[in-house]
Amino acid sequence: MSVQHFNPEGMLQPVPYHHVAVGTGTTHVHVSGQVARQADGTPVAPDDLAGQVAQALRNTAVGLEGAGASFADVLRLTFYVTRWSPEKIGEFMAGVEAVAEEIGLRLPMPPASLIGVEYLFEPDILVEVEATALLD
Repeated sequence: MSVQHFNPEGMLQPVPYHHVAVGTGTTHVHVSGQVARQADGTPVAPDDLAGQVAQALRNTAVGLEGAGASFADVLRLTFYVTRWSPEKIGEFMAGVEAVAEEIGLRLPMPPASLIGVEYLFEPDILVEVEATALLD
């Protein structure tokens, strides 16, 4: 495997992601912001943060697979969530946990950032996911 995830002693514990990822491969894979849409553009899980997180992660998995990668190769995830507040973390994590086994996303996740934004490119989109992976 070209990516090693870990949480060094002395860093905040427990967290639902790893603090550090070390990649040793040479091929970089960047999956652009994925949202809760089917391939034909049909919205998935309107007004449901957990459902949209799950679908956006499924779409991210499709992008990774298209490049010959998987979540095992992911160095970093970035989540953009509209109208974020800390009270939403349970619903957010429910979406992650609901789909993790299906898409091969190990928990805790790779290093991740959750960034609250006012809105994304369409008003019904609650979350967007970006991934960076490294292959040998």
